[in-house]
Amino acid sequence: MGIEPMGMFSFFSAIFPIFFLFVFGFIIFQIFKGVKQWNYNNQQPVLTVNAKLVSKRTHVSRHAHNHDNHVHHHSSTSYFLTFEFDSGDRLELKVSDHDYGQYIEGDFGNLTFQGTRYLKFERWKG
Repeated sequence: MGIEPMGMFSFFSAIFPIFFLFVFGFIIFQIFKGVKQWNYNNQQPVLTVNAKLVSKRTHVSRHAHNHDNHVHHHSSTSYFLTFEFDSGDRLELKVSDHDYGQYIEGDFGNLTFQGTRYLKFERWKG
């Protein structure tokens, strides 16, 4: 009543190319998306505006890799700062861990950015 071994082999040999194409297509899509964002940012003017740091957040991604029958766990952390402009508009930008640690919510200063690319934040002294 079960699936015969040859039938199971035929099923997996048909599914594998579809799975491979899906994964390959996803990777190509992600590369295309990254290049498109990079190009968009390069075409934007570099702006420096008065801004207030209104929030900080992190995002931790966890990954598991199987290598020689040993599972290796890896995590990476992304850091984000959200700034509010005099107009009330807000912009969240991905920053380095160093920049993330330099500022606290409520800081005022000059934010320099290009598109969605964070360049620097110079906190006002006082």
